[in-house]
Amino acid sequence: MELELAGSTFFYNWEVSLMVWLQAHMGTAGVWAASIFSLLGEELVIVGILCFFYYCYDKDFGKYVARNVAVGCIINPMLKNLVLRRRPYMDHDEIKCLRPLDIDASIFDISKQGYSFPSGHSTNGVAVYSSFVRYRKTRFFEVLAIVAPLLIGCSRVCLGMHYPTDVLVGWLLGVFTIFAVPYLQQKTPNLAVFYGILIVLALPGFLYCKTTDYYSGVGLLVGMALADLFETKYVNFENTRSPLFCVLRMAGGLVIFVGLNTLLKLPFSKDFLESSTIAAFSVRSLRYAIIIFIDLGLYPMLFKYEKKFK
Repeated sequence: MELELAGSTFFYNWEVSLMVWLQAHMGTAGVWAASIFSLLGEELVIVGILCFFYYCYDKDFGKYVARNVAVGCIINPMLKNLVLRRRPYMDHDEIKCLRPLDIDASIFDISKQGYSFPSGHSTNGVAVYSSFVRYRKTRFFEVLAIVAPLLIGCSRVCLGMHYPTDVLVGWLLGVFTIFAVPYLQQKTPNLAVFYGILIVLALPGFLYCKTTDYYSGVGLLVGMALADLFETKYVNFENTRSPLFCVLRMAGGLVIFVGLNTLLKLPFSKDFLESSTIAAFSVRSLRYAIIIFIDLGLYPMLFKYEKKFK
């Protein structure tokens, strides 16, 4: 069944005026800079960061950040699909869409471009970079926790993808996530029960969410839960400080992520995958769950063979 998408329009006049002014004065260099800063809150960059912490630096640190990110990737679109705010450029011709969420889809296809309120990039920015300082307080992490989300959020306004109020609430949602998730885990020491609670709380979105970002988030959470439980019980790999093995581990993880994402699409037609149907959305969640489980749970089993080369 194809899902019909609706949208609502509400804004403050100062938001539109500010966005029009920014886009009129940012120039080519400004668009380039905003696009780079926006990347800091996007999937591949976040995956790369998580791979570094999980595979190389400190896997418990990586798991901590990944849990926060997974929950943020769910509660953000759950709220988006309740508020249904259309993106600024959809209702204001004077605002340009300079970096669509899905470059292969129409910029007016809400199922692919997502709703506007709150900003997912802003939530991701806090969930990732501010998690660092919540786990380990250093001067570098303290600066990064403020600067990175600020640059990400401002870039989304400049690129025409979000109203300033989208970004403000996105930041607040990220702050809620990095405090609520660790608190729940502290109160629920049984890891399986902890993940079970998170998954149950996420499931209501299947009843009303009509955009792909929610279903990607659910797959990420389920895959993370299975990988964490599996790795803890059966793998228990060691981190590495070797630059060579760190690069190899990360490269392998990214290849698996991209490769499986392509491979698991092959049994389905492009029209089906791009359709706004419950079946297509469910396949998307399943695909992400499989990828994350293999990448974080099964793939680290290979790390024990590194000792042969040392």
